[in-house]
Amino acid sequence: MRTVSTEPSVAAAAYGSRLLGRPDENIRSLRVRVQLLLTAVLLVANLIGAVVVAALLLLVRPSEPVSGAYWLAHAIAVPVYVAAAAVVGVLTITRGLLRVLTWAREDRPPREEEVRATLRAPRLALARQGVLWAGGVVLFTVLPLWLQPEMALTEGIAVTVAGVLVCAISYLWTEFILRPITARALVQGPPPVGRTSGVHRRLILFWVLGTGVPVAVLMLCGILALSGDDQVDLTRLGVLCLVLGGVVLLFGYMIIGLTSRSIVAPLASVRQALAAVEDGRLDVVIPVYDATEIGHLQSGFNRMAAGLRERERIRDLFGRHVGQEVAAAAVSADVELGGETRVVSVLFVDLMGSTAMATRLEPQDVVTVLNRFCAVVVDEVDRAGGLVNKFMGDAVLAVFGAPVPRDDHATAALRAARAIAVRLAEEVPEIRAGVGVATGEAVAGNVGDERRFEYTVIGDAVNSAARLTELAKKRPGLVLAAAASIAAADEDEAARWRADGEEVLRGREEPTGLAVPR
Repeated sequence: MRTVSTEPSVAAAAYGSRLLGRPDENIRSLRVRVQLLLTAVLLVANLIGAVVVAALLLLVRPSEPVSGAYWLAHAIAVPVYVAAAAVVGVLTITRGLLRVLTWAREDRPPREEEVRATLRAPRLALARQGVLWAGGVVLFTVLPLWLQPEMALTEGIAVTVAGVLVCAISYLWTEFILRPITARALVQGPPPVGRTSGVHRRLILFWVLGTGVPVAVLMLCGILALSGDDQVDLTRLGVLCLVLGGVVLLFGYMIIGLTSRSIVAPLASVRQALAAVEDGRLDVVIPVYDATEIGHLQSGFNRMAAGLRERERIRDLFGRHVGQEVAAAAVSADVELGGETRVVSVLFVDLMGSTAMATRLEPQDVVTVLNRFCAVVVDEVDRAGGLVNKFMGDAVLAVFGAPVPRDDHATAALRAARAIAVRLAEEVPEIRAGVGVATGEAVAGNVGDERRFEYTVIGDAVNSAARLTELAKKRPGLVLAAAASIAAADEDEAARWRADGEEVLRGREEPTGLAVPR
């Protein structure tokens, strides 16, 4: 049976990027990481928005000369507002997010309302960013109406498009950066579907931000041109449409790329985890950092892997009690009471002087000696392909040829008997044990009741092995086998034994041929 680890583990890039750290990162380090990343992302996003606005204003100029007062007012207003908005935005958004994430800062499990607030954190950043850029739209629409009316439409459109792009980029990056926090909030799994926006609603939102609003602005320009508005110059309108189209294409691609990554990353984590399970690793756990249907997929995988680990643990425990072959047979087929007659070889090992040892040693010392004794027997029986069927205090019963049939059962049993005798003399010299091997028919199967049963072997071969063990204790080598076992073994193994007379075993009428190792 394949051995697997039952302790959960996670990959280094568990959140889809090494930039986000490891799931076992301490809370202080995680807080610093999140705050630095959020600050950098928000500043860069606002800088991108300012560059977009400046590019639009420089490329789309009115046909009439622009007054010096207009340029002076903008030379002062643009850097002042952008800097103030960036600072205010970073402070309000990061402080608001950290206030929402108080439970994470305190390193404690979140309450239900705190989980919901954590899942809403990216939308909180989106709303505050949107308010700041809405203020910019108002300012840079009213200002040209006062100084250069023909520029009012251009500036309003430029700031609107830039604000939408900045909000979309900020939302996606905020959601990305908060994955480690979201994973801690969703440690028990994502909320029921419907409690938060799903994949469909998320894609619709990003389509509105990345495509819907910019296209609506372009349509507004067309409507103004068709309406014959005197402020709309057709040449300037054409340039405006081309520039806006380029901006939408470039940043729309960026938004779609970020959106696809937000979907592909958790799916990739599930795919990689499934590949690990296919390779036999059941110790994989996926951090659940998505609150949509994809998060339910991640959580479902974790529940499946936990069930497989528990099943493997029980199977391993079951195999330690009844033997791995019996456990495998029980798992692969329906377990029923009863058995079948087979020709098997039985190996019996019985400790000598166990009663005296129990009175001479402390109980824990007795257990230690017995464990060393059993370890040698189990090791050699497993090595020979047999099944340790019973531990009977100071004796061990092993069977070869059941539950899995094998033609060389006698050879394997005899080889194991010789090895056990040698190793016990070398590794556990303070005890002596008789070893007996017999071959014959026996009934192998489940005995007991439907509520509680065990796999066992019953028959003449078992009785003979026990009787031979008693006789072996009187032989110098402490090992004795029935002549039938020697006859059933291959030539190489049979040559390692020699006949040692006959004996009528207790409970039998005919004498049994005996053999000892050469």
